[in-house]
Amino acid sequence: METMAMPRFGMLPMASSQPESLDATEHAINTHMRRMFRLIYRIVGNVPDAQDLTQEAMLKALRRQSQLKDDRKAAAWLNRIAVNTALDFVRRRGRVRFEELDKLPDRPPVDKAESPEQRVLRSETRNWIEGGLRRLSERERTALLLRDFQEMPAREVAAAMGCSPATVRSHISNARIKFRKYKAEGQS
Repeated sequence: METMAMPRFGMLPMASSQPESLDATEHAINTHMRRMFRLIYRIVGNVPDAQDLTQEAMLKALRRQSQLKDDRKAAAWLNRIAVNTALDFVRRRGRVRFEELDKLPDRPPVDKAESPEQRVLRSETRNWIEGGLRRLSERERTALLLRDFQEMPAREVAAAMGCSPATVRSHISNARIKFRKYKAEGQS
């Protein structure tokens, strides 16, 4: 069977009459697209744009897969494509529009046992976090989200953002300072 290297997908079949190999290929692509979607969503802040940008980023990755020399670095490579696609969009658009996180696809159903007070508290917390994220520059927001929410090490964030780890640490520090000021304003 003829194979081709795919970013972090391992060796995938190019053409096969076996349905299970197509299922494996489709599953691998869907897995990476979901991860890229979550990353892009956190940067652009709304589902429709994140969906479009995820497809755009995946197409870029598939077109440029020959640039990837080491499959072990594929995750960072895909993250960088996703981040750059999202940041380019934000720059072109000039602002970020946030949507309710409940509108995310593949979100687990709301816990039926959750009390109305717990739902209100969760909603208020989400609104507070989104308000704080709006105060950050796109680079600060991206660094903070990748580091704290995606739990990526600083060097991987740096690779995804195309900057040094020191710059990433600076962006994260600035973002946290702005969040502390935002928190202090809310308590006044």
